[in-house]
This record gives sequence, C-alpha cells and structure tokens, in this order.
Amino acid sequence: MSVRAIAFHLPQFHPIPENDEWWGKGFTEWTNVAKARPKFPGHYQPHLPADLGFYDLRLPEARAAQAGLAAEYGIHGFCYYHYWFNGRRLLERPVNEIVESGEPDFPFCVCWANENWTRRWDGENRAVLMQQRYSPEDDLAHIQALLPMFQDRRYIRVMGRPLFAVYRASGLPEPRKTTELWRREAERAGLKGLFLVRVASFDEERSDPRELGFDWGLDFQPNVRILSSARIERRKWWHREKLGTREPWFRENCFFEYATLARSALNGWKGSYPRIPCVSPGFDNTARRQKDEAYIVLNSTPELYERWLSEVVERQKSALKNVEVPAEQVAPESLVFINAWNEWAEGNHLEPCQKWGRAYLEATRRALTAGQESEQRHQAAATRET
Repeated sequence: MSVRAIAFHLPQFHPIPENDEWWGKGFTEWTNVAKARPKFPGHYQPHLPADLGFYDLRLPEARAAQAGLAAEYGIHGFCYYHYWFNGRRLLERPVNEIVESGEPDFPFCVCWANENWTRRWDGENRAVLMQQRYSPEDDLAHIQALLPMFQDRRYIRVMGRPLFAVYRASGLPEPRKTTELWRREAERAGLKGLFLVRVASFDEERSDPRELGFDWGLDFQPNVRILSSARIERRKWWHREKLGTREPWFRENCFFEYATLARSALNGWKGSYPRIPCVSPGFDNTARRQKDEAYIVLNSTPELYERWLSEVVERQKSALKNVEVPAEQVAPESLVFINAWNEWAEGNHLEPCQKWGRAYLEATRRALTAGQESEQRHQAAATRET
C-alpha cells in the first residue's frame, strides 16, 4: 500500500457578499496577496502565482486545472476547508459545485474550520465578524447537510468511512455527544460510520482525540509548539542590522528557521495516541498581517521540504508493514497531510509561484515515489523465484 498525500485547500479565491461587506467590494484572498511587500532585504514577498495565475474558484476550469496539476505530482486529494456557522455557510460554492457537477474527478474531503472569523485573521475572540455557536440542534443540521457530500464516490474514506476533520475540536462544548450524533446519523444514511480526525494545531488540541470521541489526531504543521521550538532568539539589534528593518511591528519572536521547524516536527512530541503526520512547505503571513503581528519562517527551500516529507513518508511505509487492511480500503497509517495547496496569504503553498516555479511540486513527487521502483523490482524478482 502506497502513502497518500492529502493537501489542505483554501476556497477563499472567489468573492462573496460577506467579504464584500467586511473587506471591500471584490475582496478575495488575492487582494492581500497582491499588496504584500518585502519587509527587509531578501524577504520573499509578495508570493505571486505562476502556472495557474490569479484564478477564480467559481470557474470549473480553475478547479480542473488545480486537480490536474495536483494529480500530476502525486497528490492523492484535497482537504477543503469547510465553513459552517450555526447553519450559515461561507465560501461553499466551489465544493458545492464540485459535488453537484461530478467534476473534477479527484478525491476530496473536508475540514470544518470551526473558528470565529475575525478582522485579525486569528480565529480568536477579538474583532469578531462571524461567531461560532454550538447546540445539539445545530450538530444535527450540520451532519445532515454534509451527508450528500460524504456519499460522493470521490469522497476520501479511511477504512471505508468518510474522513471528516475538525480544526478546533476543543471548542465543541460536548464533543462526545456531538461525535456520537454524527456517527449515528452517518450510519442511518447507510454509511459505515465516520473517520473523525481532530486537528492538533494549538496546545489545547494535543490531548488524546479518542477522549473527545474522535478516531485519530492530525499533527498540523506548523503548529504553535513547533513554531516555538524553531524561534530565532536574538536581540533587537539582530533584526535591525541583519534583516535591515526598523518597522515597529517586528517582534522578538516573529522569526523562525525552517530547518529547525522541520527537525522539531520530526523529533518532537511523542504522543501515545494515533495521529496522521503533516508537513508544510513554509509559512509567512505578512500578507494578511502587514500592520500587525506576523509569523515568518525563514529559509525554506524545496530541498529542505523534500527531506522532511521523505522522512515522514518512510515512517509511514514502516508503519504500514504492521497493518493488515483489505486491498480496497485505505489505512490511516498510509496518510500524510500537506499544509497547504494554496495558502498564498500565509506564504504556504504547493501551487507554482514566480520564484520557485514547480520546484515544491517536483520535490513532493520525488518524496512520495522514492523507493517505489526498487520495491517493484524486488517484488517482481520474488514473483519470478516463486
């Protein structure tokens, strides 16, 4: 069984009335991306798209181009962020049209981004634009709205069950009741249940997901703990002299080293519960926080990213040797997530950019396919001997 890479996908590349109201007519993620500027010599900003251009996800041609490019470089599927606020959906059009049209023919799943929407782009409780509100009635309405998507033949299943991820599971007031209701409704609809994944990005999300009614965790990258370990500790003069910036919003703790981040992710937290690994090609959210507190990961390269992903893939292959799964099913041990396919305003994307072209995609394909040819030759030789 091969390792399958699933890339997080941000659908905020088309205008919606809410963003028109909050940020100005015609706002999309590209608005912030295009106006970003370097903050110090050598700072890679703005991140501008290459092959796919400034696409609009209302267009089926744009969605098809994304899926085709991802498949070409070995990506198994997309995990689209899903926005549900007590029955109100945002940015739902691309995925709705993918389900309704049957195109593109590319695997997908969804992750409920159950944070508040804020003017600070941080999901917290200040400057809230859309607030999350929970109730048993909403839990039922939510799962019933998702069931048609889960029944789509392209929807990614683990052990025969649709994969549904939740970004901030600790925010659910009664998570066990919620997950039990979700599973029950899925079974009533004829599904084999659900494979529920708790995303671990923040410290409060790092307890055993099974205690909350989830099946596995997902070690989201970069997360708060890993960023902390990769922080570049220097006095203020270092930012002024080495980076050449005097901007007052640069803080002591806003710079991080990519190589250290990758190493910390590989050698860090040793949880006892099952979890899916995740890797990231980089991170820099100055496009979203140009006058606020940004987080900047320095010195990411396709080569360093490839090493990180290759090590994760090898670990997953080793784990799979101890797993017995029917040939038609997908084991959770075979999965790795990549954050992200198109988080352009966070400087975090596999999609080709004007600086690196397809280098990160090429690194992804090499990491995912390394050793496959030798394994195939070994299996062929063993077959001939028998």
